[in-house]
Amino acid sequence: MGAPFEFGYVLDYLVKLLPAINITLVIVASSIVLGLAIGFVVALPQLYNIPVLKRLSQIYLSFFRGTPVLIQLFLFYYGLPEMLKLIAIDTAKVPALYFVILTYALHSGAFMAEMIRAAVASVDRGQVEAAYSVGMSGPQAFVRIVLPQALATALPVFANLVIANLKDTSLAFTLGIMELTGKSQTLAVMSRHFLETYIALAIIYFLISFVLERLFLLLERRLQRKGLAAI
Repeated sequence: MGAPFEFGYVLDYLVKLLPAINITLVIVASSIVLGLAIGFVVALPQLYNIPVLKRLSQIYLSFFRGTPVLIQLFLFYYGLPEMLKLIAIDTAKVPALYFVILTYALHSGAFMAEMIRAAVASVDRGQVEAAYSVGMSGPQAFVRIVLPQALATALPVFANLVIANLKDTSLAFTLGIMELTGKSQTLAVMSRHFLETYIALAIIYFLISFVLERLFLLLERRLQRKGLAAI
């Protein structure tokens, strides 16, 4: 049984949880940056219809989109070191945080790849052909014509993926990472004030998500204004 509810603990735990935000944001930022790079590489075979690589990318997408991130965390944290031992690579001293970031990067990369593919495919092919007809090279057409429109299309999806990634980091505590949820678990067990701890935790996640949502909304409006100005 938990201790009787006391609102003062909510305020106290809000302060005590603040230092753990750093770890959460490191996981989110690192995994999103790596996920974007992975997503771009995985999206290319889909966009250019490269037979063997396209099939491999589809397997990757199916696995990471079709299995829970919690299972992926366990597979990489417990399974990857065992596989690396077969080639004489010892990961005993590698911090668990690195496995967490790798897992979230691969997980995010699967969704980023679909986002990139859909955003690029949404650009009218006729515009690209028109760019070629006025003497633009492939890279020039991509940067000047495809990229601005694809960014505007992808941004709302990207914002949702970042916020979803933020919330998914709450599972990192299962590997002993002292991010927000891990820290809250420790506080709750020590004080027996479970409800107060989780209320404080929910408030922090909500505030971070709200700030990110507003920032992405401002960025989306700015891109839309630039697009209208270009027209």
